[in-house]
Amino acid sequence: MLDVENWLRAHHSDGINLNIRELIHYQGKTGLVNLSPRKTVQAKLAGAYLAKTKGRGMEFDEARHYQAGDDIRAIDWRVTARTGTTHTKIYREEKERPVFILADLSSSMQFGTQLMFKSVQTAHLSALLAWAARKRGDRVGGLIFNQYQHIECKPLTRQKAVLSFLNSLIKVQTQSVGAQQGQRQPLALESQGVTFADACARLRRLAHPGSLIFLLSDFSQLNDLATQHISQLSRHCEVIAYPISDPFEHELPKVKMSQKVALTDGINQQNLMLGEKDTESQYNAQHHAYFSNIEHVLKQCKAKVVSVSAGLPLEQQLNQFARTTL
Repeated sequence: MLDVENWLRAHHSDGINLNIRELIHYQGKTGLVNLSPRKTVQAKLAGAYLAKTKGRGMEFDEARHYQAGDDIRAIDWRVTARTGTTHTKIYREEKERPVFILADLSSSMQFGTQLMFKSVQTAHLSALLAWAARKRGDRVGGLIFNQYQHIECKPLTRQKAVLSFLNSLIKVQTQSVGAQQGQRQPLALESQGVTFADACARLRRLAHPGSLIFLLSDFSQLNDLATQHISQLSRHCEVIAYPISDPFEHELPKVKMSQKVALTDGINQQNLMLGEKDTESQYNAQHHAYFSNIEHVLKQCKAKVVSVSAGLPLEQQLNQFARTTL
């Protein structure tokens, strides 16, 4: 059983707000994720990844019979002398693979019942992915947004780029928490009304072919327009989606005696009866269908889907996921 209070204290977190110490913590946890390419790297820029295409790279791939039009400078004289037939060297082209992280910190993400807000878990996972990408030498960029604004981080390789990305996470989360607490936002920001589809559209302009893209959200705004953008991204990039949810969104809390509770999303309010089996079964079935549909739509967009809970530490979940996929 997780001791929530001690875990949060040890990780310098309160589960609601963000600070740089809790995000830097994941610099030492990069082994939790594997960023090795799962599909052909399609970037046009030279880089550190070996592409499946053969060309004028630096990494030797094979020697084959010389063909008309081959560069005579690439003739393999040792193999030619040994076999008596002219052979030429073929090299594997090296491609670049920038990493982009889309982090949804909007109002629906400001919710959590057991360990932390979904938005905080999103920030933790974003930090882990950014540190892992930097360790591999990948350029790291991203797009962080809430309902008021978005911050675009262009892909860079230096540690300063990761720290800038983490500070942007803190800035947007601080604004979201303030809005939840009733703090008035500037009119210029309130009029923007940034949506998940808007963020995906901006990401399409940022990400070049061959990029590795992570989508971190509860996907509550996954409409047809957002789906079109994700499908377009998947055509030229590797897309991995992390649906972030809270345990309460999957099943109702267990109680010893029936009791009525009031729920609100800040605008609408309704009552819910806990402790009734029929209500629990209906609730669980509806929400199972809801999350199954999100996963189905994302997979139709050719995205890999890895569900993450805001009610458990990342290390516990990702270790378990790694064991089930070996």
